[in-house]
Amino acid sequence: MLGKLARQQDPNVLVGFDHADDAGVYLLTPETALVQTVDFFTPIVDDPYTFGQIAATNALSDVYAMGGKPLTSLALVCFPEKGDLEILERILAGGLSKMIEAGCTVVGGHSIRDEETKFGYSVTGVIHPKRVLANQGAQPGDRLLFTKALGTGVISTAIKKGVAKQEWIDAAVKSMTTLNKAAAEVITTGRVGPGLRPSPAERSSAASDHRPSANDAFAVHALTDVTGFGLIGHAREMALASNVSLVFQSANIPVLEGALDCIHAGNIPGGLKANRDFAECMVGYDQSVPADIRTLLFDPQTAGGLLIALSAEDAGPLTRALQDAGVHAVEIGEVRSAAKPLVTIC
Repeated sequence: MLGKLARQQDPNVLVGFDHADDAGVYLLTPETALVQTVDFFTPIVDDPYTFGQIAATNALSDVYAMGGKPLTSLALVCFPEKGDLEILERILAGGLSKMIEAGCTVVGGHSIRDEETKFGYSVTGVIHPKRVLANQGAQPGDRLLFTKALGTGVISTAIKKGVAKQEWIDAAVKSMTTLNKAAAEVITTGRVGPGLRPSPAERSSAASDHRPSANDAFAVHALTDVTGFGLIGHAREMALASNVSLVFQSANIPVLEGALDCIHAGNIPGGLKANRDFAECMVGYDQSVPADIRTLLFDPQTAGGLLIALSAEDAGPLTRALQDAGVHAVEIGEVRSAAKPLVTIC
């Protein structure tokens, strides 16, 4: 639908919706740009507090996926007129807990009456305009790293059907409530900092912690988070935006406990089917790739991991740095020159 609308000619828009990127980036000064995103959805777990945490983690992720630092957020609430307000309070409290962890201040929001509960945030962050990490820029020879396991979509479907084992739920919830903050800090600075919010003086002076620095240690060329379109959908966007093709080693792709069991039992979300119908025409498979893994590659993720394209020389050091920071990063593929199929699974 956006493709049918007139394009606004604004030279300060550094990243818009042309390449289906994770967030918009708008230039303010030569040293400061805004990163803006919004995300909200219906409950995917039973516990209200946990749902709030997941919604906040998911909304924050797009700022981290651009290499930015979240500063402020606005809550988006849809809630039944006769709903239990204690439930809404727990949702808001869960979201706030993750915003506090991220150092992102909730400055307000908006609510409407709705028969179906929905919750999320609009998040604004900052970044140096020369340090934006878009999904465009992957280069042939780059390695592909991934920072979380796949499977939140099929496990969430099993939860809704009441057939998910507790260990599957626990693994999925842990993934969906883990911020991409630590990963983004390592990627952008080469180290994990204290994550402190900037002072008002620092904010007004162009967010000094986002100026180019000699501490930047890794040649990261493209970055995106894997969310609703699944690994293949977001890989497709990176490949098209960068004019390259991607190859994934299916045996290296991490999988959440219980995810393949959910697929075998037929717990397939509608979003997975839609993703597959849309993007599988651009995918080629080696005959050895199991059918359940082929299915999982299209699973829509909530608060998913970061897909990183970077130089082969830096792939090992960045993987170790991420793992030292507690991020379960693994190398799952490589970037090649533009070719057909766009994405190959070996």
